[in-house]
Amino acid sequence: MTKTLRGAAVAAIALLSACAATIPGGGRPVPFADLQGWGADEAAAALPTFLAECRHLGRLPVEASLGTSSPGTSLSTGDQGSGDAPSGGPGGRLGTHVGDWLPSCRAAASLPVGDGPAARQFFETWFQPTLMAPSALFTGYYEPEIRGALSRGGIFQTPVYRVPDDLVRTRATDGRMVTGRWENGKFVPYWTRAQIDAGALAGRNLELLWVADPADLFFLQIQGSGRVRLPSGQVVRLGYGGKNGRDYVPLGRVLVRQGEMDEDAVSMQSIRAWLSAHPDRARAVMEENPDYVFFDMLDNLHPDQGAPGAMGVPLAPGRTAAVDQRAIPLGAPIWVETTLPAPANASWRRLVFAQDTGTDIQGPGRADLFLGWGDQAEQVAGAMRQDGRMVVFVPRPVVTRQP
Repeated sequence: MTKTLRGAAVAAIALLSACAATIPGGGRPVPFADLQGWGADEAAAALPTFLAECRHLGRLPVEASLGTSSPGTSLSTGDQGSGDAPSGGPGGRLGTHVGDWLPSCRAAASLPVGDGPAARQFFETWFQPTLMAPSALFTGYYEPEIRGALSRGGIFQTPVYRVPDDLVRTRATDGRMVTGRWENGKFVPYWTRAQIDAGALAGRNLELLWVADPADLFFLQIQGSGRVRLPSGQVVRLGYGGKNGRDYVPLGRVLVRQGEMDEDAVSMQSIRAWLSAHPDRARAVMEENPDYVFFDMLDNLHPDQGAPGAMGVPLAPGRTAAVDQRAIPLGAPIWVETTLPAPANASWRRLVFAQDTGTDIQGPGRADLFLGWGDQAEQVAGAMRQDGRMVVFVPRPVVTRQP
């Protein structure tokens, strides 16, 4: 680090440490020295993801909400709240609005490229590591590639639907956001998976394409995005478009309840194997989960990029985590200490970013790690259910030095 940069960092530390951050949802501050594996190399490797995130945040209103129970304009849903100013400042909760992150984004933009010590100093200056839960559970997700066609025929008989025009998301009288449709002047829940499988949306020209295996569609919906390889070899990218608003029911839980599987044997691979071995019962079991996801076709995505997550930025393999944004704001850096199952069989000590959400990801001690695409990503993600620790980086408050 140059002398000028070092001096600027020291001055920034003096300003930022003048008052303690108010932690969204509570949490216990911990020192950087307590992070196993934290160092200049990891900081430098993570910085490009943070800068890409900052470029997206810079295009949004400063009052846009990034999660937790704070008011304002919701980033991930577009719901309108009170339009309050960013939550940083005395008595506010830091990190819950876009404006809370912009000072650190401006500081990151001025860092020299490839300077590990400077990157480490940046994170240690602008953020306070915060332990949100005593322990954490990590699962994994990935971007599957499945077989499909643009028109129905042959083995391609299962439709992939775009978002229906009668799917409505609105605010109930108690303030909750609800999803449904209007029928004879009455707002009713949207069709379930079983009803959609039975043809509730047929004949409405909602089919984006057709896939070969209903189980492929089911797992595509769980992952939220994917790649469909057409008979020509062309690959079509699909991203999350919306959902029917029904509760998500894990298929493993269904099979355990039915006595078909032991709880400790549940994994994506074991569920897929069971569905393949019981084709006469597979549809009925999948329909025990009434949740249904609709997709959009994605254009202009580089093959080395993931589909956009809830935050609106492309998912970065090994750097993106899906979180419960009621507990952890979108965009927050998260230090993860865990392990990866076979075939990786490796420790995981790295900085990831809360750029996505998941139906089954609830609470401050849960995260779903995006592991990319390809066979190994599928195998590791499908088997991953690892304990560990996650430490959220909360932005320190910026205060003005008094004359």
